[in-house]
Formats: sequence, C-alpha cells, structure tokens
Amino acid sequence: MADHDFAALTCASIDWQQATPVAPAFDDPYFSRDNGPAETDHVFVAGNALAQRFASLPARAQFSIGETGFGTGLNFLRACACFLHHAPADARLHFISTEKHPLDRHDLARALQCWPDAALADDLLAQWPAATPGFHRRLFADGRISLTLLQGDSVAMLRQLHYPVDAWFLDGFAPARNPDMWQPALFAELARLSRPGTTLATFTSAGFVRRGLQQAGFAMQRVPGFGRKREMLTGNTDGSWQPRLRAPQSAIVIGAGLAGASSARALAEQGIDVTVLDPHGIANAASGNLAGVVYTTPSAHPTPQNRFYQSSYLHALNWLQRQRFPRSPADGALSGVLQYPKDTRLAEKASAALVSGLWPDSELRAADGPAGSLYLCNGGYLSPPRWCQQLLDHPRIRLLPEAALSLQFAGHWQVRTDHGSHNADHIILANAGAALTLVDIAALKLKQIRGQVSYVRATEASRQWQQAICHAGYLTPALEDLHCVGATFDLHDDSPQARDDDDQRNLAELRQHLPAHWQALGAERAKVIDQRVGFRCQSTDFLPLAGVVPEQPAGLWLSIAHGSRGITGAPLCADLLAAQILDMPAPIDQEMIDALSPARFMLRQSQRQRSPA
Repeated sequence: MADHDFAALTCASIDWQQATPVAPAFDDPYFSRDNGPAETDHVFVAGNALAQRFASLPARAQFSIGETGFGTGLNFLRACACFLHHAPADARLHFISTEKHPLDRHDLARALQCWPDAALADDLLAQWPAATPGFHRRLFADGRISLTLLQGDSVAMLRQLHYPVDAWFLDGFAPARNPDMWQPALFAELARLSRPGTTLATFTSAGFVRRGLQQAGFAMQRVPGFGRKREMLTGNTDGSWQPRLRAPQSAIVIGAGLAGASSARALAEQGIDVTVLDPHGIANAASGNLAGVVYTTPSAHPTPQNRFYQSSYLHALNWLQRQRFPRSPADGALSGVLQYPKDTRLAEKASAALVSGLWPDSELRAADGPAGSLYLCNGGYLSPPRWCQQLLDHPRIRLLPEAALSLQFAGHWQVRTDHGSHNADHIILANAGAALTLVDIAALKLKQIRGQVSYVRATEASRQWQQAICHAGYLTPALEDLHCVGATFDLHDDSPQARDDDDQRNLAELRQHLPAHWQALGAERAKVIDQRVGFRCQSTDFLPLAGVVPEQPAGLWLSIAHGSRGITGAPLCADLLAAQILDMPAPIDQEMIDALSPARFMLRQSQRQRSPA
C-alpha cells in the first residue's frame, strides 16, 4: 500500500438544514429527513435479519458487521441496540466501518442530539477519534461491542483488512452523486471479506450496483424500500451461514510492567482468565520510574513506523480515557506535552508534521520556543507503577510473584517457575530482553540501553509547572514532590548501579536545553534526592515486537522492545495480541501488523540470503 492511501483527511463539510445534516459535495442527507432510525432499522437491521440472527446466536459467539460510510454513526447505534437487546450476554459484536470524511466532534454532537435516547451515543461522542488516517479501535458496553473505524478511502482501507464479516451495510451517499465509492474494486473487497452466507443490504436499487455486486459473487434481489423509496437491494454470498464461536481459553503473561499489564488487561476485558508472573511484582523493572511521559514524535510521512507512533499514541489516550486514569494528582495528569527539538533536523521534521494535515489541531499545535517546537494537546505524564496497578486490578487477572524458568509445549503450553508450573493455551512474553532466555528466535537482536533518571526536589517555583517537556531529555512536573530529570542513554553499559556523574549529566543537559527550568530547580544547588537505573529493551528498527513467535507451536506471543515508549506503545500492541488470540478484527492495518511482527527479522535475513552478491 502506498503512503498516499494514508493521506491527510478532510472532515465532512455539513450543511445543516434544520435538524438534518446534508453533505453539500453530494447534495445528499446523512439520514432520512422523515425518520432516520426507522430507515436504518428497515434497510440495514431488517435487511440483514439481524434481530433473528442475534437471537439465535449460541454462547460465546462473535458477530461482525462491515459498513461503508460511517457518517453520523446512526447505523452503528441501531445495530448495537438490536444486539444488546437480542444477543446472549457473552456474545461479542464487531462493527467495522469506513469513512473518508469523518464528522468533526461538533457536528457529530449535533447529529446525535437528534436521537437523545440512543444507547451508546454519549459514549460514541466521548470516544470519537481524531481525524487521522487508518484504523481506530473503540470498545463499548463493557467490551461486548468493538468499533473499528477505518478512516480513509473505502477500497484502500478494506484492502488492509483481513477479517471476514457476517453482514454488510452499504451506506455511502447515493451512487449517482458519489460514483467514486460504488465501483467494482469495492465490490471485490466486499466479496473477499465475506463468509459463506454473509448478507448485504443497501438503500439503493441502482442497476449498476446490483450488477456489480452480482459479478463479485453476491446473489442480489430488489425488495421494498423505506418510505418514499420504492425499492432497495439485499443480497448474500453462497453457502450456509454459521456463527463464529470463541472457544474458552486461558493465558499466562510473563512480566508485570507496562507491556504485561496492558496485555493482561486487554485479554481480561474480553473474558479471558489471565495469570501474570513476575518475581519482582508490579512495574519494578524498566516500567518502574516515578513518572513517564505520554507522547510521540509527529511526522509528515505516513510510513508504517510513523503511523504506529501516531496510532499507538492516540490509542493509549483512549485507553486512559476509558480507564479513567489518571484519577488523582498522584497518578499524573494529561495536561499536554511540550516538545523542543534538539537540532535542526528534528526542528524541520516537527515543522513538516505540523503543516502535513496528518495531525489535526485538536491534537498538535505549534508551541512557543525554538523553531519546530510542538504542543501535544492531550499528552501528559503518568506514574507507570500506578497505571500498571490499575490495569492489573481486574477480577480475571491474578498476579503471582514467580520467576519463569522455562517453557514447554505438549498439546498446551506449560511454564515452569521457581514455585512449580502453570498451564495455559497462550503465553505472552512481556518481559523485555529476558524473553530471549525463554525462547530462541533466529535473527532477532535486541539492544539493552541503560538509562538513569534523576529525581530532583521540587521548589516553590517548580511546583507550578503543569506540562511535561521533551527535549534532548525530559522533565516532568512534580510527583511526590520530585521532578524526573533525564535520562541518560548508554548502549554499551550494563551497570545497574546509579552514579552521581549521571545525575550531573542529566542536570547539565537540562541546563543546556531548559536553562530557565534549571534555574527554577535551584541551578547549582538543585537537590537530587534519588535516582533510578533501568534498561530499555529496543529492537534494531526501533519498533516493538508484537505478534506470534515464529517457528514455535501456536500460542506463544511477544510484546517486547518498547524502548522508552512503553506507556504509548503497549496498549495498542496488547489489543493487537488480543485480536489475534481471540480471532477478532485487528486494531491496525495489515502493513502495520507486518511491521510489528517478530517474524520480520527472519524475513529480512532470508531476503538478504537470497539476494545476489
């Protein structure tokens, strides 16, 4: 897929005609002027026989709906209401929708006011994603419903999806007014992403749409339309439809830091019992610093790597919102993050990101300071240990202070520990570089980067600081009346001992890049109360390893090499693993999945070996 498939988005232009939103570009309303919910119920809910199908679902069933044209979310809300009313309590609904021109938050709020009693409407508005290209995952109804919003061109986004659906809602603007969407390439993607017996419904009865869908493999028929529209289309693929079931499963997560806590929480919220093993307890390795910064490095180039940095940051913000964290000043605050470039190259990169259109100003703005200074509006600083504690506080998660010594597979996975052994269907290694002591992965090389952070006593002036600042290092507002100043970055240093010289290096860097803040902390009299050494685990291409372990029996997974970005990267990787383990739609596109896959290093080595000398 080319980078231009993830080009900057333009929000929908809305012409409000009384209570009806109309798209001027297509001269078409978003829903019926007479009765929008009734139209959706007739065309899409009844057109796909959803009430009957939901009611007939067996226990632990999963049902997926695909849609072209999310619009105001009315179809999503009506499908959710039907599902919650008819489906078993342990069933799951996955709703996947494309949208090239998402509504801005103000227009969405106004549209949702048309249905004040709509279930989940307030939650949809609260979780509405930024207008950035790619996949956006949101959870509703305590995890029973997932929405995967694919923001971008429908064909381009669906090509990155590999999850067959059970029913389709075709709801772009009228074919005569929006011909770019209703094309053979789209119909081919719908067929590729359909299961045997998948159904389809659309408000249009246009002949070229019916013929195009037939050529793609759908059996189509005209049926009575809604209101003044005489006819609409329904259809289905060949075969007998059978519900997709989710078998009971168990999981062991090794590591109770940010990666492990996020992985455990993602599975627990989907009804999986999880055992977390860590002999040191919660967040006592690299995740144990007093404070960490929720941030990313914006770019103007939507490569898979840069899209991961953007998507994981926005995804982490959604997790924090959904978990209502931070809950108190001791947890930190999402009060924005200032970024000051440390050199001309980074200043130019930041300036390009700012004008690229890939970052809406609700998320990123220019900041006062050196050229290229940025303000991440919704970032912040957190206590990683307190965040991990909250993530692990779930009735389906148990934490055991045991060290994993070895792994064995004999029909299921077994972890031998210093206290005995534990069995599970799935093992997630979330213990950074120590994962390679438990499994040998060919071609995989990790870097262990020593970092020392200095804890500096707050002063009367510094207690007023609200934003974390990233420069060549970083500085956080006070937690427990201490500021985190750091951190050193030493690749070839394996000493776990803190050093006074490293504290002086941190303060010297602060003096160079933030001299006013250095002065406010007392300048030469700044008081270093404590320090902490941690080892960042990083891959050679700077992306995490998240996915199945290659050349091993099924059920062995990795979430490691998050470097210094565990707060921002771990939640998205956790949801990716949960989706792969539980056969759910992926929260990211296929190119990004491949970029994170642990097998990528083996693939690159194989390609190098095949290349002619």
